[in-house]
Amino acid sequence: MRWIDLSGFAQTVLVPRPAIANSPAQAVTTDAYHARCPDHKWSCPIAHGNRKLVFCWIGDADLFAWSAGAGEVAVQAVKQLLGKQPRHVDGSGPVKTLTDQVEFDEIHLLCDKVPELSKKFAAWIGSKARVHTVRLSSPVDYSAIFEAADGVLGKVTSKVQGEYSVSIHLSPGTPAMTAVWVLLGKSRYPATFYQTFRGRVIPTTIPFDLLVDYLPTVLHASDRLIHGANVADAAIEGFGGVIGRSPQIREAITRAKRIALRDVGVLVLGESGVGKDVFARALHAASRRSAKPFVAINCAAVPKELLESELFGHKKGSFTGAATDRVGAFEQADSGTLFLDEVGECDLPMQAKLLRVLQPGQDDPPSARTFKRVGDSEDRHSDVRIIAATNRDLQAEVAAGRFREDLYYRLAAFTLKIPPLRNRTTDIPAIADHLLARINTDFAKAEPGYQDKRLSVSTKRFLCQQAWPGNVRQLHNVLLQAAVMIDGPTIEPRDIEAGLSNAAGRDPLSSADLPLGDGFSLTKHLEDVQRRFLARAMQEAEGKKTVAAKLLGYPNYQTLAAQLERLSVDWGGE
Repeated sequence: MRWIDLSGFAQTVLVPRPAIANSPAQAVTTDAYHARCPDHKWSCPIAHGNRKLVFCWIGDADLFAWSAGAGEVAVQAVKQLLGKQPRHVDGSGPVKTLTDQVEFDEIHLLCDKVPELSKKFAAWIGSKARVHTVRLSSPVDYSAIFEAADGVLGKVTSKVQGEYSVSIHLSPGTPAMTAVWVLLGKSRYPATFYQTFRGRVIPTTIPFDLLVDYLPTVLHASDRLIHGANVADAAIEGFGGVIGRSPQIREAITRAKRIALRDVGVLVLGESGVGKDVFARALHAASRRSAKPFVAINCAAVPKELLESELFGHKKGSFTGAATDRVGAFEQADSGTLFLDEVGECDLPMQAKLLRVLQPGQDDPPSARTFKRVGDSEDRHSDVRIIAATNRDLQAEVAAGRFREDLYYRLAAFTLKIPPLRNRTTDIPAIADHLLARINTDFAKAEPGYQDKRLSVSTKRFLCQQAWPGNVRQLHNVLLQAAVMIDGPTIEPRDIEAGLSNAAGRDPLSSADLPLGDGFSLTKHLEDVQRRFLARAMQEAEGKKTVAAKLLGYPNYQTLAAQLERLSVDWGGE
């Protein structure tokens, strides 16, 4: 950001301040909201009724247009700021052209330039204009632009009460700024787009099909557009293997990154196939132990009589088949991380042995482990961080007496819940592209001349409409089947449907052929279906009931609120 001397016209008042300064409809808000600096906060007046909000950047053409009528001091300030000669601009510039021809209740202007200058520009636009000063390292830095734009949109819309609509002006700013507006306006903040050209306002439609094909390509390369707690650097800091940009997965990544920095135990929770192992590896890769071993043991896959040996090792001759000494997982993972997958499958005797190892001595650091190999009397020591995972409800298992309460609290110093795929449908196209690329690579290595498969636009839309009870693992298997069975290069919806045709792969809530009788209740079944769609709408609307009501076709958000309360819908928000 460049700072310039504005002495000489800083006191100039271009438009008189309204007489009623406290009126939300008239007050000029000049507090800067620094989207990347949490210490600087901006508060938006509470709005009532159906509010029309417009968001846009202040571009060079806008500053040239303003300075032309503001006097020589303004012209020189813009010249110094932009480092080029002021040029002639037709009309009033993009922003004023739009705001003069279309009525808005609030005009939100983003600017990475001199705050004093942008405030003067906002006063020229009118009393409804509010300035958000953001910090950008570069006007083409997609990550920083996304953080700034998303921060302003989120802050403003979260303060609006009642009905509102979002509009975005695409013309001002750099192409990178325009691209980010399109991403946000077609996903998190459904918006009406405008452009201006030679004094004309042009409503602009962005085809959905273009976004379905384009967005995964842009976002899959890295998670740079994921914001919050520097999640934009996910690929560098260990989370590059986590594919997704939905609010649900962003929240999980943000929490995981904080946990990763501390030597604390973590219990990763989630349904089968959601990628708990991916998060476990990411936690290790983002920790200070990343250069040390990561050892994974699937407790469900090892016979219970051999699990103790797998974990702690054994001495030669300690049991039948113990032909040599064996080093166990706790020794292999020394100074690193031990991942206990499906820890809920351990029986009670094994749980007691784990508890003894996970309980450090009084003066020991939290990761100190003392244990004995099977058949050995000698204590062994290692420094191991424990990450455990399960698809079971361990609290219910504790209540039923199948899991030790003391071990549960030892494992669950921190918990990390991974959302199921059905709760983050916006991630499905990117995940599917990633999985299919891996399948193509594997097949191409084994089959010279193999033709890569790709997903059509309609197929991606079809994938997003499925419930995926088996989560990412099921999605991978269905794509694998389709890649094997099709003759051409393009996977169509019918190819996916073939992979979903077996009963085990279908969502019971969406099946029309459920067996009747034996306790079947149509009312309960329909309520379950309704809960699914209510939760999905609230997730896609990020908790905004007015938006969710529109997604579901309800006449107003009060109807939605009543249904959420009646059915006790848990959609994952506050």
